[in-house]
Amino acid sequence: MRTVQVEEITKNIKEMCIEANHFLTQDMDAAMKKAVETEKAELGKQILNQLQDNLKIAGEEMIPICQDTGMAVIFMEIGQEVHFEGGNLEDAINEGVRQGYVEGYLRKSVVKDPLNRENTKDNTPAVVHYQIVSGDKVTITVAPKGFGSENMSRVFMLKPADGIEGVKEAILTAVKDAGPNACPPMVVGVGIGGTFEKCALMAKKALTRPVDQHSDIPYVAEMEAEVLDKINKSGIGPGGLGGTTTALAVNINTYPTHIAGLPVAVNICCHVNRHSVRVI
Repeated sequence: MRTVQVEEITKNIKEMCIEANHFLTQDMDAAMKKAVETEKAELGKQILNQLQDNLKIAGEEMIPICQDTGMAVIFMEIGQEVHFEGGNLEDAINEGVRQGYVEGYLRKSVVKDPLNRENTKDNTPAVVHYQIVSGDKVTITVAPKGFGSENMSRVFMLKPADGIEGVKEAILTAVKDAGPNACPPMVVGVGIGGTFEKCALMAKKALTRPVDQHSDIPYVAEMEAEVLDKINKSGIGPGGLGGTTTALAVNINTYPTHIAGLPVAVNICCHVNRHSVRVI
């Protein structure tokens, strides 16, 4: 059994909130640079170059890469041999978010009640997802989610008879309906299977997979490539102003489901697709 002090969780999450809002992950940075080279439309190329300038300024001057610094989504993969001490784990997570957003001068975008709309003034609470895994490590993924793209997400409760073609059509429908509102070039996270809430969670988690990695399941990897190609032929383009780079990746996760259902969730993220991962 390994003991982890919850103050260590707070410290890391504070740093990760700031890091994710100022710097792209290596895979996203490489994908954005490649997009500048491969974009065929002059306006699209110009927009992508402007986004590169924005990223450069953000890193050099420690200014957030987007003014919407998002609602903090935290994935906690906790080894079953880990024991936490020093306080309540979820309180420690939220304290890390609070410190990160307050001390990092990040925009506070969370309201206490969805209808009364009073701001919490520190961007808490976070949305936290836990998974117990083998071992004695803790893997933390901090993924601040802006709502320009979040609002464009969809859940489709398809019929089994809709099959793989129905799934592809659902993904394309969500992307086309989103258009410029999701701040393309986007990353498209997809969850197929499970239940209503499971497919949505899979779609969210899919956004944290490196954009240069395909699914380990051959037919799913083929679908990722095919749907990405169709999305990039839609003409939406960077900023929604036309071009050949509407999406940088389509990441699909699957899970067993009921004989009577085919749930599909599409969670879209904007061109920054912010997340930070640490193992402690």
